[in-house]
Amino acid sequence: MKKWLAVLLVLAAVSFWGCGSTERYDVIVIGGDPEGVSAAVTAARNGMKTLLVEDDEALGGLMTLGGLNFIDMCNGRDGTLLTRGTFEEFYNAVGGTAFDIPTAKDVFLQMVNGEENLTLKLNTSFVEPVMKEHTITGVVLEQDGKQITCKADSIIDATVDADVAAAAGARYTYLGEDYGHVEHVTGVTLVFELSGVDWQAVSQYLNGDDNPNTGATAKAAWGYNEESFAYMPQDGQTRLRGLNLALQDNGNVLVNGFIIFGVDPLSADSKADGIARGKAELEHIVPYLQQNFNGFADAQLAGTAEQLYVRESRHMIGEYQLTLDDVLENTWFDDTIAIGSYPVDVPPNAERRVGYIIGNPDRYGVPFRCLVPQEIDGILVVGRSASYTSLAAGSARVIPLGMAEGDAAGVAAAYAKHHHVTFRQISQDTDAVAAIQQTLKEQGAYLEQWQPVQEAVEQHWAYEGVKTLRSLGVVYGGYSNDYRLEEAITGEDFLAMLSVLGDTLVLSPDFSEDMEQPLTCSEILYMIENTLQIAQFGNLQEAGILTEQLQPYFADGGNVPARAEVMMLVANAYDYQQRTNKQE
Repeated sequence: MKKWLAVLLVLAAVSFWGCGSTERYDVIVIGGDPEGVSAAVTAARNGMKTLLVEDDEALGGLMTLGGLNFIDMCNGRDGTLLTRGTFEEFYNAVGGTAFDIPTAKDVFLQMVNGEENLTLKLNTSFVEPVMKEHTITGVVLEQDGKQITCKADSIIDATVDADVAAAAGARYTYLGEDYGHVEHVTGVTLVFELSGVDWQAVSQYLNGDDNPNTGATAKAAWGYNEESFAYMPQDGQTRLRGLNLALQDNGNVLVNGFIIFGVDPLSADSKADGIARGKAELEHIVPYLQQNFNGFADAQLAGTAEQLYVRESRHMIGEYQLTLDDVLENTWFDDTIAIGSYPVDVPPNAERRVGYIIGNPDRYGVPFRCLVPQEIDGILVVGRSASYTSLAAGSARVIPLGMAEGDAAGVAAAYAKHHHVTFRQISQDTDAVAAIQQTLKEQGAYLEQWQPVQEAVEQHWAYEGVKTLRSLGVVYGGYSNDYRLEEAITGEDFLAMLSVLGDTLVLSPDFSEDMEQPLTCSEILYMIENTLQIAQFGNLQEAGILTEQLQPYFADGGNVPARAEVMMLVANAYDYQQRTNKQE
């Protein structure tokens, strides 16, 4: 009897410590992108027995396998580095904003291998979550053709598309669904590598073209906008944009500036087809570069990235969803666990071939609540698919911010285990959040509170109209946050704004084919009232669209109004339409 009892105890111990069919950890991080490396390393440093799972042969994801080695930094306007912690460790180790890909792979691996509490599984794919009602308690993985089950107190989803949270039943929006643009799939990028680029000639050209938006350093360069936009692609679902270039240690140059449209970011087959189409187009792009770009006369294609640079897919709906206004109003939250500052960059899509900058913050906080999915417990989501609105993600999707979130998730996982609380309970407990913030600071994070910088546009009488229309992606202030409020409205400007009322627009009989022509008050009022099917002019006032504040601006039908009053008018029309639709 004692012999059989001993055997049973041994078998139980073997199973518990991971030598049987079920492995047990304190924390499991799915996704070996930079955000996942940060989460796993930080969890391990805080005493957690941690597993990091990556489905490819190397760590670094987009930064290594995707070739995106030109970092979108998060610095305040005063130059302060806002994303420190493990990101700063990585940044210093690879030597700055543009880095060598093999070096980055080695640095990520060294960061992981340096933690005794951390187990790494490469070439291992996520299959499905293990659920207990609404709580995720583990994951099923596939490794070497076999499935294994791993249990943990906490799961951190660092996959780029929030695959684990979505499989567990967490709610999300897709692409621009939250502002009515789910069909407008953001273009993806295939980073490619060139040999034979004359870096000295590139630097001399970009530093001497009298353009403040172009330039070059010893390892990074950016520019060639006019040359790129002039390229006429063979595949109409591709295009060149201004190039970001990064010099590698072997003398080759990685190029980020080639956009491919029509790729479904959640389809492996569609992404593979996108890479194939990209490689075919590069046969035409490289000769064009040789003939038209200074320093590229002897350039030859040396290869392409293994993965596409996908900017957007799912957006988790968390305990809080970061908004565009939060970003552009430089908002601090009491539960801020990471600080971003990157400009709100809306990339091109198949319908809109040119990207634009909605605005440019000084700095803003990401609340811990943005990492906590609604309804599903036991999991945090970090990176570009965390809880941001689609337009806020134009800034918050950048990797340094995701790595800072990874640090916060690792610390929070340790806090949750030690205090026997859920992530949702932490999100509602100011003392718990304060303790996590303090630990993050002690471990190198920058979380200094600021007095929000009030942008000039926030003090303008038409700011409410600006907020409404920029949240719908139809007005933008660029890097300088200048919405050109006092400029005369043109046909092009007005049609972009009026598009928020739907696809069926009624144009004025006097509407000019010259889109740069200014519009009169009469034309604008006619198009709004007929698009909304409001038959009489007086109804615009009764509907609350032509308010007392706006009536003096539109009293003379022959006048040309400025963008400010038209923004307010269209915003009021949109609000009226939304109210009417709800009543119906």
